[in-house]
Amino acid sequence: MMVPYARNMFHNILVALDGSAHAARALEQAVDLARADNAKLTVIAAVPDPSAWVVTGAYAGGVDFDELNEEAEREHATMLESAVATIPDDLPVTKLIVHGRAAERILEQVRRGGHDLVVMGSRGRGEVKSLLLGSVSHEVLGASPAAVLIIHADSGNGPTQG
Repeated sequence: MMVPYARNMFHNILVALDGSAHAARALEQAVDLARADNAKLTVIAAVPDPSAWVVTGAYAGGVDFDELNEEAEREHATMLESAVATIPDDLPVTKLIVHGRAAERILEQVRRGGHDLVVMGSRGRGEVKSLLLGSVSHEVLGASPAAVLIIHADSGNGPTQG
């Protein structure tokens, strides 16, 4: 007996953005999947807490954390708006800006939003940042109740998926 091809495999897709090339490719893939499955698409960007950047015991004299927070908020809002502007107009999208550790906020949204797929880049915006903050994609992959699709930036040989 032949099993029919499953249509509409995903209904509620969450894509995490951080401004990296990997995240841009993840958004492209999420858009393709949302169109193919007629799924809802939500994009999320997590604004980190600037005070977490200060290493324990380091002197932070003269640092205006309120100003850093506002600047980080503006940067993430601009990045999110630019990314959403690349999504075709006929595909409805929900935009979310959250605050705190990216992996924690993504996992909270997966549960709260009832998402059945998370699409995200394999690496963030910087190697040093990845070393300091840990791998967001690795943490989400290990703890998500939904399927996770991790996308690598195009290396010139076509897209790769992990």
